[in-house]
Amino acid sequence: MADPTLPLLWRHVVPAGDDGPKRGRPPKVSVDEVVDAAIDVADREGLAALSMRTLAEQLGIGAMTLYSYVASRDDLVVLMFDHVLGRTELPPLAGDLRARLTTVAEVQLADWRAHPWLLDVVGVRPWLGPNVADRYEWQLSAVEGVGLGDVEMDQAITLVVGFATNVVRAEHAVRQAERQSGMTDLEWWQDNGEELGRVMAGRDYPIAGRVGSAAGEAYQAGTDPNRELEFGLARILDGIEAYVARSR
Repeated sequence: MADPTLPLLWRHVVPAGDDGPKRGRPPKVSVDEVVDAAIDVADREGLAALSMRTLAEQLGIGAMTLYSYVASRDDLVVLMFDHVLGRTELPPLAGDLRARLTTVAEVQLADWRAHPWLLDVVGVRPWLGPNVADRYEWQLSAVEGVGLGDVEMDQAITLVVGFATNVVRAEHAVRQAERQSGMTDLEWWQDNGEELGRVMAGRDYPIAGRVGSAAGEAYQAGTDPNRELEFGLARILDGIEAYVARSR
């Protein structure tokens, strides 16, 4: 049986009829307005805070009326995922392979940083929508014609966007820890440095001590996501370039 979410996802490409309930009084809102309102909630409060009841209250409609627009919260999340990606104007992929893949990573970073709730979208099929399809086509064009096989092209893009997503995930975890603890990463190390020295006394970590001290001095914190991003992406691109060269 066909997924009933598909007509909603592709409603602007293949119109499926009126944008709203089919019977009764004229609809107070459109499907797009429902999805936009849900995205606003997720942007402000996170995906966990989004419920059909609270969204209906925000829109000024009954919860049962909301279900006449979209059948379930999971279906709504699929619509949100696709819709929010469609807000981004995809830039031209210019330059060499390295420059093109860097642009792919930067777009992924920007979207997931702007909408961290995207990190929590699991257990659904968000890749079925037109904007996700457009995004994938655009990403693949970065490696089209460089000498990779079709499966290798998919894997190269998955590697780059997966790395960018994980960088945002790490950044988000740091921000959450700072909110929960009330202190920054640097402040935690400053407050606990002396106690760490005491409890670790008598244990010899010559390599970790040297590297940790150098990293802490450079980062002024336990980690530096921007440096990790720069270093990690550069090494991934080194590897892809080397693999392409060998394939040729």
